[in-house]
Amino acid sequence: MEPNVPAGADHNTLKPSQVPYNTRTLSGYGSATSSLRGMYSVPGSGAMTPRTPAIPADEDGERTALLGERARGLDEVEEGQRRPAKRPSERPPLWRRKSTWAKVRYYVPSTAWIPEYSLSLFAGDFLAGITVASMLIPQSVSYASSLAKLSPVTGLFSAAIPGIVYALLGTSRQLNVAPEAALSLLVGQVVDEIMHSDPHSHPINPDAISLAISTVITFQVGLISFLLGLFRLGFLDVVLSRALLRGFVTAVAVVIMIEQLIPMLGLTNLEHVLQPKSTLDKLVFLIENAFTHAHRLTTFISFGALAVLVGMRSFKRVCRKYWFIYRLPEVFLVVVVSTFLSDKFDWDQDGVEILGSVPINTGSSFIQFPLRKMTLRYLRRTTSTAVLISVVGFLDSIVAAKQNAGRFGYTISPNRELVALGAGNIVGSFIPGTLPAYGSITRSKLNGDLGGRTQMASLVCSTLVLLATFFLLPWLYYLPKCVLASIICLIVFSLLGELPHDAMFYWKMKAWIDLALMTLTFVLTIIWNVEIGIAVSVVISLLLVVRRSSRTRMTILGRIPGTDRWKPIDENPEAEEDASGVLIVRIRENLDFANTAQLKERLRRLELYGHDKHHPADEPHRHDANVLVFHLADVDSIDASAVQIFYELVETYKNRGVGLYITHLKSGPRRSFEKAGIVDLLGEEAFCKDVAAAMARVEQAMRQR
Repeated sequence: MEPNVPAGADHNTLKPSQVPYNTRTLSGYGSATSSLRGMYSVPGSGAMTPRTPAIPADEDGERTALLGERARGLDEVEEGQRRPAKRPSERPPLWRRKSTWAKVRYYVPSTAWIPEYSLSLFAGDFLAGITVASMLIPQSVSYASSLAKLSPVTGLFSAAIPGIVYALLGTSRQLNVAPEAALSLLVGQVVDEIMHSDPHSHPINPDAISLAISTVITFQVGLISFLLGLFRLGFLDVVLSRALLRGFVTAVAVVIMIEQLIPMLGLTNLEHVLQPKSTLDKLVFLIENAFTHAHRLTTFISFGALAVLVGMRSFKRVCRKYWFIYRLPEVFLVVVVSTFLSDKFDWDQDGVEILGSVPINTGSSFIQFPLRKMTLRYLRRTTSTAVLISVVGFLDSIVAAKQNAGRFGYTISPNRELVALGAGNIVGSFIPGTLPAYGSITRSKLNGDLGGRTQMASLVCSTLVLLATFFLLPWLYYLPKCVLASIICLIVFSLLGELPHDAMFYWKMKAWIDLALMTLTFVLTIIWNVEIGIAVSVVISLLLVVRRSSRTRMTILGRIPGTDRWKPIDENPEAEEDASGVLIVRIRENLDFANTAQLKERLRRLELYGHDKHHPADEPHRHDANVLVFHLADVDSIDASAVQIFYELVETYKNRGVGLYITHLKSGPRRSFEKAGIVDLLGEEAFCKDVAAAMARVEQAMRQR
């Protein structure tokens, strides 16, 4: 017996760490500049949290409720009332204290990683931040002006404010939060629809209306995301299939390309005259006018800029091992060079549209409450779009966050990601006109490639974008708008990049449902609009999930010859059903209201047809069972609705004169059966320890007959 362990105590009892704590960091390390992985080690947390005494996270990192742990606290109070009172001098050891500060660090990750930040990481974070910013600044200007139909300033604010908030609250260290092409397009479509809803009237102040629409959408997007995270609905990313997302992204890429070909060909003024509405109308408009009314200089500039962008990106991919080439900001360079050439050769005098003067105009004041009289007017008309943006934006963000977490060896929390993204958009909506901002797969990957190892890279990037908003825009006066359209087309190529791989994979796997879902999303988005396409596909995807979850997983068991072991006959060819008229069924999952609704029909089909594929009109392949044995070892829980259905099932079989036995029943389901009267209905002799015991009783009953 160990000297410090009381008699009778368990030797496996958890003990405090023997490593001495540093009085400044409360960790077992003497320096705050220790290695990054050694310094942070809270499981289930994407944040880098010091090894301080804290409440352990659950194994999946998702079980701690955002609203606190009230239930656990009540249990502890009750337990404490049963324990003898401690003397005042007996203080609990440090490792067992449940610190409020530990919870703060968990829910606000920046309070953990900022105090422990190592300056040795700043060089990589700063380089990643400045490189991503050089790409993000022209992208944000393009998204706001070309896709969302708003002032370029709104795009820059959207790339700065939500990114700062996310860096303080988010669990992903590399995720870059800013406006996205697909989401900006959705905002632009709503703005365009509301502005042209009445063809007989023209808005008095169209800029104010556009700002109000964008503001109320961003606020709703933030609120929806925040509430989804608060109520721990981060599992949404596993409900919607990747095929649906691929079809949506592909369709959006095609829509964006058609939209941007109009300014690239210099057909913007003609578009305002003819006003094509749908994507198909704009495609027909391009076919009819591209070769007859295109502006030659604009076309040359835009496609020349696109060729340079594609060429530089391909060259960087080839020369990836040379860091000074790989880190070249090709988008920023093209913007600078094209602006200089436009000023030098007076392209605006030759009919090329330029960005011009961009005042920082957000209305009556710089910061305004998002829900005011002007924005509430468009609340109902924009809610469906806000829901769609919230879902699609979260799916894109969580994919990027999980990719980087797996790559750099840490975990992220989908629930806290939703909270951080929602908070970022809510705060951003206080600046009128701000676009919805979510994580980008491309920028986040680039952030990690360039040395970004903490959220400091996002803070650097957002700070630079914010500085550019106030000081850089005047220098972009002569930037051709067609170059902004070329930048967006470059993003389209990235969106389309994974389509061939995914399509070939689904074809190879013969995943016809996934291919059909992807195609349906694409076609509906192109023919009708983005909202219809994604809404119909989401409904179909959810119906498929419900259909699969409603089918109870069951299998027929057979005896392995010469043994007392029973195995599934569809997985083990040697297993045999050696007892005539006896059907042994193993239910392989927990039972609830969803998967027991069709339990009677599924059992009946299993009884008559086995595991063979069949049509309901086919003749039965098997005889009716005289004895039915349920193997319930995999059933850990069963809800009230399932117990009720099971009672009706048992009653039906008893009325048919079928003998019933239940084996491997666990204590939880057993209590439910007792309360429901199933035990009284069948009798204690129907409940056996295992299948062998049940078969012994069956054979005994047959001999007695």
